[in-house]
Amino acid sequence: MDIAPCKPAVWVNTSQGLTEAFQALESQTRIAVDTESNSLFSYQEKVCLIQISSPETDYVFDPFEFTDLSLLGLLFQNPKQEKIFHASEYDLICLKRDYHFTFVNIFDTMIAARILGAPQVGLGSLLQKYFDINLEKKYQRANWGLRPLPPEMLDYARLDTYYLFKLRDILESELSTHELLDLALEDFSNACNAAGHASGNGHDPCWKLAGSGHPDPRQVTILKELCIYRDEQAKKADLPHFKILSNDMLVEVSLHRPTTFDELSLVPHFSDKLVKRHGIGLLKAVARGENAPLVTRTKNHRPDDAFLARIDCLKNWRKNTAKKHEVESDVVLPREMLEHIASTNPATKMELKTAMGNSPIRYKKFGALIMKALKKTENL
Repeated sequence: MDIAPCKPAVWVNTSQGLTEAFQALESQTRIAVDTESNSLFSYQEKVCLIQISSPETDYVFDPFEFTDLSLLGLLFQNPKQEKIFHASEYDLICLKRDYHFTFVNIFDTMIAARILGAPQVGLGSLLQKYFDINLEKKYQRANWGLRPLPPEMLDYARLDTYYLFKLRDILESELSTHELLDLALEDFSNACNAAGHASGNGHDPCWKLAGSGHPDPRQVTILKELCIYRDEQAKKADLPHFKILSNDMLVEVSLHRPTTFDELSLVPHFSDKLVKRHGIGLLKAVARGENAPLVTRTKNHRPDDAFLARIDCLKNWRKNTAKKHEVESDVVLPREMLEHIASTNPATKMELKTAMGNSPIRYKKFGALIMKALKKTENL
C-alpha cells in the first residue's frame, strides 16, 4: 500500500514556529506523538526530539531550542483531543521527567495490538502486517542529540507518527469486533499515570552487579567504589556508564582486586589502552574498597506461605486464561495487580472490586474467576 508522505516534515525550532504549530494542532480532534532520546550517548538522558503529527502535517520539535514548551503541554492535557502513541510508556516517562507534562485521552497502538493477541507488536511489524510497509530501522539507535540533524534522520523520525492514524483506526475496529475496546480504553487511561522518573544516572547497585549468588562482602565493597569511580568519569565525559567501563569489567576488577598496573592488565577484558586511561583511578578505587566498611546486603522480608500460595494460584489461573484468549499473561492481569490482590487477600467480591479499583473492566470480565481461584488457597 502506497501511503508514503507527500510533503516534508516541518522542523520547529523558533518561538514563532512553535506558536504556529500549536495553532494548527490545537484544532485537531486527534494527533500522533512520539519522542527520541539520547540514552546511548549522554550521561543524563534527555528528550532530543518531539514529533507531533496531524492528519495533514508532521511537525518535529527541537527541544534544545526552547526554554518553554508549555504550549505542547496544553495539547497533551486536552481531554477532547486524542493523542495516539505507539508504546507510550517510555515517551510519557521522558516527557513527564523533562517537562512535567500531564496526559489524558491517549490511544496506544502497541497496547491495542497486545490486547488483540498480536504475536509481534513492534511498530515495524504492525506496519508490515497491515500496510506491507517496511519501516527503516537504520536509525533506531542513532544519536538524536546531533545538531544539525541530518535530513535522513528527520525523515525517519517523522514516520513514527505519520502512519499512526491509519493503524489506530484498524486496531480500534478490531478491538470493537472482538468486544475488547473497553479493556483497551481502560489500559490507555491507566497508561497516562506512568511516573516520570527523576533525571540522572545514579550508581548501579553493587549487589545487583555482583549477581544473585553469595559474593564476598569485601569484593562487593570494592565493586561499590568502582561504580562510584565509573559514575564520576561518565559525568565528566557526558557519556553513559557502559561507554566508560562495562559492568563485567567492574565485576572482574572487584574479583581480582589488583594492586598494581601489571595485575590490572591481567584482568579479563582490559586492554593496554584501558589500563592507561583508567588504571590510576581503578587502583585507587580498589584500595578504598579494601579499607571501607563492608557493604551489607539488605535482607528482604520473606512473604508468608499463604501469600506465596495465592501468588502461585493466581499466576496459574492467569497463564491458563491468557492461553485460552491467545494473549500475553499480563494482558489478562498485570503483575502489579496480581501481587496487590494476593497481598490484600480479598474475601468477598466487594473487597476484590476495591483491590481492582483501577481496572473495573477486568473485574467485570474476570472477577468471579479470580475469586474462584483464590478460594482454592483458603485452607493452605
